Amino acid sequence: MKAMNLNHSLLTGAGANPPAGLDTGLTSRSPWPENPVEWARTIREAPYRSYLYSYPHKTAYRSFDTPLSLQELWEKEELESYFLYMHIPFCAARCGFCNLFTLPDKRLDVHNEYVDALERQARQWAPIMGRRPFSRFAIGGGTPTLLEAPLVERLFDIAENLMGLDPEHASISVETSPDTVTEDRLEVLKRRRTDRVSMGIQSFVESESAAIYRPQKPKLVREALARLVEYDFPLLNVDLIYGLPGQTEETWLYSLEEALSYEPGEIFIYPLYIRENTILKPGYTGLDHDIRLSLYEVARERLKQAGYVQYSMRRFAKNNDAPGKELLPYSCQEEGMAGLGCGARSYTRNVHYASRYGVSAAATRSIIADYVAAERHDLADYGFILNVEESKRRFILKALLHREGLELSAYATRFDASLADDFAGMSLLLESGMAVVVDDTLRLTEEGMAYSDAIGDWMISTAVRERMEGYIGA
Repeated sequence: MKAMNLNHSLLTGAGANPPAGLDTGLTSRSPWPENPVEWARTIREAPYRSYLYSYPHKTAYRSFDTPLSLQELWEKEELESYFLYMHIPFCAARCGFCNLFTLPDKRLDVHNEYVDALERQARQWAPIMGRRPFSRFAIGGGTPTLLEAPLVERLFDIAENLMGLDPEHASISVETSPDTVTEDRLEVLKRRRTDRVSMGIQSFVESESAAIYRPQKPKLVREALARLVEYDFPLLNVDLIYGLPGQTEETWLYSLEEALSYEPGEIFIYPLYIRENTILKPGYTGLDHDIRLSLYEVARERLKQAGYVQYSMRRFAKNNDAPGKELLPYSCQEEGMAGLGCGARSYTRNVHYASRYGVSAAATRSIIADYVAAERHDLADYGFILNVEESKRRFILKALLHREGLELSAYATRFDASLADDFAGMSLLLESGMAVVVDDTLRLTEEGMAYSDAIGDWMISTAVRERMEGYIGA
């Protein structure tokens, strides 16, 4: 494979200027300097700025002036396959760092009412979706397996019988927690052809778990992992967090080694972020200085040594197969996500929509109550309408921050434009050594991957940033 030099016109845009009036978000917006040395310095000095697992971010969503018909939105979508997601917004306790749409609530009647509402929504969405083929199905939260086994079974029934999911041609993922890994729930997951079970552990050190308000005994974690290994799901994922209060390199590697001893096919490592409206307050780390980058680096090397391939800053994996299934094709750069449940987001090509967003128990409980009481689910009234520029940014971010990289020809085909003309500042990635162009693909280097969060933050448009910074979660 041939590495292209920095003068490659597709990327550097030699002799070309960005279109008049276009906010490149890369070279013109303060505080990002045009000088590549200064730009790289700003990235390296503050690697942890914003975790963009989706773009635009959920805090940029707003009420639409006029509600949009879901029928009209979805009839324009023409992808080969789609992603079906269900959100279960309940958990046993809220972790100190969590700003997700989730509510600590173990009451069975509340869970039953919620699944009833989710089924009503699915019945209204089924004719709108027109039995579209799904290549991915995920149940997340919260903790979906906080629901009793019969309710978990109902979720699969809704997906298959109402939404048309074919489990033989779709990869199925379910999130769980150490305290909910029971045999009756696992029997449901196994019987319904679940391919990936993901469990957030965060730390095997009890004092570190306690520091983030996560009441978790290491003994319970080990028992849960042993049970998951016994059930032999095609892919076991484990989540760990680095930068926890009181954590050291020694304790971090201890947790990582404990996780590796169960031979999970996939490990996600997350830096600790403390945001507004969480139990832990911004600025609190319990550490003398920020050691997150060094913890990331030692974990990356250990995981590589153990045979894991790095797919993103967070994801390391050995095996992505779904044995016995012929999966439908799916590209994460495309849209086409149907999100059922309160707090779930849905993506069409130009419109992202969801229910309202909150963090506090009062706000979340109120939004869930409105969802449970709602009779209609055929309109979108809250979300983000993407213009061409924001669609381009999303396309770049979804590709660049992952191992696959950004195909320059795919960008040109999708938007009838060159990356260089649209985002002249992208050459800063090359000049800093944080990315390379190999054949037709722009990829982050190992260093660039380490600074993904800062690079992602650099890509946020002025309009989205103003919305995010102006948001005060109740």
